[in-house]
Amino acid sequence: MAYRILIVEDSPAEADVLRGHLDRYAAERGLSFAVTVLSSAVEFVNGSHPADLIFMDIDLPGINGMEAAQILRGYDEQTPLVFVTNLAQYAIKGYQVDALDFMVKPVQYDDFSLRMDRAMRLVKRTSKGTVAIPTQDGIRVVRLEDVLYIDIMKHDLHYHLAGENNPLRVRGTIAKVAEELADKGFLKIAASCVINMAQVARIRSTSVVMSDGTELFYSRSQRKAALERLAAYVGRSA
Repeated sequence: MAYRILIVEDSPAEADVLRGHLDRYAAERGLSFAVTVLSSAVEFVNGSHPADLIFMDIDLPGINGMEAAQILRGYDEQTPLVFVTNLAQYAIKGYQVDALDFMVKPVQYDDFSLRMDRAMRLVKRTSKGTVAIPTQDGIRVVRLEDVLYIDIMKHDLHYHLAGENNPLRVRGTIAKVAEELADKGFLKIAASCVINMAQVARIRSTSVVMSDGTELFYSRSQRKAALERLAAYVGRSA
């Protein structure tokens, strides 16, 4: 699994330092990182950039890093955020946006690796428990436990969430979603539907009833495998 690391830094030299530290850390810890670098907070807030860990400079042109973090927390309370800055006076304000840590420039590798150990412990927990859904209004980060099921209509995936009447809609394919979530308790029961097994309230011979009362039917080709997976899941959860 490659963890998605996002660096928001307007200095190419500083971004290269972080990238180099990440490469060394990954090699030493046997990890894999997919690193993306953005040169401005404007690019960050206006784009779709799902990440498992964000490194954010504060002294950025236009929108500064603290303002970008406030925007981020408006739709994503989960993704760990680390400020990398020479503006130490912002440290207290960082708690307002639930920053995990601060790294002061120039970032030395020994200090970086110690702080990354802490960050990765959190990343390994949160990356398994959330999904980033790019919508027309920006990325929405939701807990997997809140996803009831995902179906598709006219090339749009519909994420049905517990406690919400309207699904989140995004372009995509059921096949890709089923593959990405297969090891996280989700099950494809038909060509157009993936369910969260933790949200199944009742298992029937031809269908499942979700916790919100929605009845979803297995396809003929998926029925046997779906029933076996559900039985195994219930057995492990008992």
